[in-house]
Amino acid sequence: MPTCVKIAPMNSPFASSPLTGPRVVTLAYDGLCTFEFGVAVEVFGLARPELGNDWYRHATAAIEPGPLRAAGGLTVTTSGNLDLIAEADLIVVPGWRGIGEPVPALLIETLRAAHARGARLMSLCSGLAVLAATGLLDGHRATTHWRYADAIRSRFPLIKLDPDVLYVDEGQVMTAAGSAAGIDLCLHVVRRDFGAEAANSVARRLVVPPHREGGQAQFIVKPVPQEREGQRLAPLIDWIDGNLDREVTLAEMAARAGMSTRSFQRKFKDLTGSAPGEFLLARRLRHACDLLERQADLSLDDIALAAGFGTPATLRHHFRTRLATSPAAYRARFGHAA
Repeated sequence: MPTCVKIAPMNSPFASSPLTGPRVVTLAYDGLCTFEFGVAVEVFGLARPELGNDWYRHATAAIEPGPLRAAGGLTVTTSGNLDLIAEADLIVVPGWRGIGEPVPALLIETLRAAHARGARLMSLCSGLAVLAATGLLDGHRATTHWRYADAIRSRFPLIKLDPDVLYVDEGQVMTAAGSAAGIDLCLHVVRRDFGAEAANSVARRLVVPPHREGGQAQFIVKPVPQEREGQRLAPLIDWIDGNLDREVTLAEMAARAGMSTRSFQRKFKDLTGSAPGEFLLARRLRHACDLLERQADLSLDDIALAAGFGTPATLRHHFRTRLATSPAAYRARFGHAA
């Protein structure tokens, strides 16, 4: 017999809580993807008194009558339904029951109405199929699990699909890649709403890094690098992290790895999923972000030098092109002085 999991909020799931923060509704449906659903509840639905009374208020909304079957032989029942979406500030769509499965018209209409009044929408993994069906992603960037990329492109050609990243934040609509990337996106939302320290606190509770470098390319099936290559490159990566404030050339990295430039480029990408230059730039940006978050007394000139960008103008350029924001805006949102 399948296990029954009851998700039964009080008559007024938001009002009954002493919390005053954003109202988050996670969708449940027949064929529920248990992992992604659990990620949303773990991040947004657990009590976190250390983060204050303005933390998220969470409820679960069934999109159809139950009981609902869930992955792992579970059966889910919940007293919340689509009416909860009218109160939601953020709506989370876990992985959908099938990338080609139709999305109910009532759900599409409800999500469009929520978006029109300003609610944020977020999909995890194959949950992109639900947001895609609303048309709200047409002309916008989005991502999903790399296995579903071709199916999404063929069904929704107007979406600017980027299957190489862990998540995409388009402001009011956000999408995550494979299942664990849902954690990355949820932490990103916490970071947006409550700052870096809150996101770091949640990450510590989850025992995960608050921010992962790279994208899905590192997880796509490829020949496994030989162990000796990993051993040769690991000290180099440590050296790169310790020398971000200076110029680092491809030739220097290759020489330190004891390889020709051509072999180094190929083997480095096999190991990390990124070309050496892209990897170095990502490390510089991450270091600059850390400094903006933690060192309120540092000027942009200081941060540009410490992260190896040289000038604030170069730092701003890479923030705009890679992070779609400015260093000043990033510090205002995530820094200690925000």
